[in-house]
Amino acid sequence: MPSAAVSAQGTAVALRFGRVTVMGAVTALILIAGVWASWGSAQYVMLTKGRERGTVEVTDCGERSCSGPYTSLSPGHAEPARVTVEDTVAVRTGRTYTVVVKPGGADAVRSGPAGVLYAWVPLGGALLLASVVVAGGLRRTRAAWLLAGGGFALLTAAFVAV
Repeated sequence: MPSAAVSAQGTAVALRFGRVTVMGAVTALILIAGVWASWGSAQYVMLTKGRERGTVEVTDCGERSCSGPYTSLSPGHAEPARVTVEDTVAVRTGRTYTVVVKPGGADAVRSGPAGVLYAWVPLGGALLLASVVVAGGLRRTRAAWLLAGGGFALLTAAFVAV
């Protein structure tokens, strides 16, 4: 017959294993969601071969987007007369930006180093959030500090570049 000490030790091991499993899954889910959210724009900015590239001079901004006349830098592409860029703190009326046009439309995303960093901002936020889960749920403080440092560095670099 097992003693109470052996039974309590087995329960503690099972609870620790369950906590590590669940928190590991939550951390993985947060990081996958961050990559997924970032990849929606990052794929156009990072994989530009064969894509329509050019510049847009922002002339007017609405609540969610800015638009302006588009000048193509890619030879042989049918260029739209105007493109729309997401309205952010990084887009101002009267300035010209290099952009990549999304296929099949007149929506564009900012290109260059600022565009790449801005596209990965959701991953930076996910890294910061995952660091809290890793520190509290997994009790891995070094890994948490690495995740937090990476997220903070990414967000800071995007803020400076934009």
